[in-house]
Amino acid sequence: MIIFVDLEHARLQQEDPERGQRTYANRLRVKYRLEDLAGEPCLVMRYNHVTPERLRALGVRALFVSGNSTEFEHYAEADLAGLRAVFREAHYPTIAFCGGCQILAQSYGAEIGPIGALPAGINDPAADIVLAPGMIQERGFMPVTIVNPHPLFAGLGSAPVFLESHYWEVKALPPGFHLFASTETCRLQLIAHESRPLIATQFHPEFYDEAHPDGQTLLANFCWLYL
Repeated sequence: MIIFVDLEHARLQQEDPERGQRTYANRLRVKYRLEDLAGEPCLVMRYNHVTPERLRALGVRALFVSGNSTEFEHYAEADLAGLRAVFREAHYPTIAFCGGCQILAQSYGAEIGPIGALPAGINDPAADIVLAPGMIQERGFMPVTIVNPHPLFAGLGSAPVFLESHYWEVKALPPGFHLFASTETCRLQLIAHESRPLIATQFHPEFYDEAHPDGQTLLANFCWLYL
């Protein structure tokens, strides 16, 4: 069995039911994609239900962690404690996306925060987006630059294309991690631990389509490497 951890806060469904329903639908779509790629049943688990004890009881083989759109200030640290413990124990091959990447890196001592505000006088390309108008953001499918080789990139070129959807970032590499992919806007796009099976991507490889299949290839490579 594999686990897809849903990092979204219940606040989203309460405050914006339409977006909340889209998020639930996306989680289901990703669950089926992961099952197809891994050849394993996939259980979707809310972040505040994750504990090392529960994962051991389930016989989990790998962990996939979603992003989120709710601001981290709304998360109770007690609700994240179990997930942080799983990250720190690193018993399971883990790949965390976007907000999951940020929480994983923070759990190892990295600072996280907004990329920054747009300079004065610059037109805001995200002005019509509910989240963070006026902030520097990455949105849509765009290339990332591979800066160091990694088996996850097998079958991909030097600038694979993945979906970006964020305005926060990991500010510096946490101890024990190395950098493997970057963009001009956000330097830490894919990081991996030097000895533990921990991968974190600022981009969203789980949201691929026929015109942009590189996320599927990267996730297939993760499954081949670790399952």
